[in-house]
Amino acid sequence: MSNSKKIVVGLFVGWIVFSLPIFTQEEMVIADTNFHNPKTAAKLSIFLPGAGQIYNHRAMPKGKKNAWWKIPIIYAGLGFTGYEVVANHVLQRDLRNEFVFRTENGFPNPDFPEFQQFDNQGVLQLYQQFKLSRDLMIFAFVAVYGLNVLDAFVEGHFVDFDISKDLSMQLQPVYMQHNQAAGLRVTLRFNSRK
Repeated sequence: MSNSKKIVVGLFVGWIVFSLPIFTQEEMVIADTNFHNPKTAAKLSIFLPGAGQIYNHRAMPKGKKNAWWKIPIIYAGLGFTGYEVVANHVLQRDLRNEFVFRTENGFPNPDFPEFQQFDNQGVLQLYQQFKLSRDLMIFAFVAVYGLNVLDAFVEGHFVDFDISKDLSMQLQPVYMQHNQAAGLRVTLRFNSRK
């Protein structure tokens, strides 16, 4: 089995393993009581990138719905990094085959005319460069996927967050008579909609 197939199979198995506990009886009961659960948003984003953002968007009060615009960014990041993983993997595989052919036969492989201009050391350096780029893009793909889940989870906590004028901070100058000094009073006011 080639490395690209191993990567695809590994990502698929990971996707299946992480998406299995999505639908539990406890969450079904919570969903029936109109309670917004940030963990459900995270699990939905694990199962399908962007699904947690849609879940949060639908739960937000009218006038504050703003989660939909993140979905194209998520898919653009996943698409770009996924494409770069595959492209760099193909190039490093071709360079490896070229290097093996040269060491066994003593001349460049006619199947890869684009590598004819490089000597053996140049082919080896290019192989290492594209292998490193592939590995970094795998890390970037996982990071974008993880940020998608983290964003859905964090935004799920802010669905019921009150940002009305009842939340305020006031600064007032005060004179403290016991030590005869000027000071600053900070007043924070919190109000919950629940």
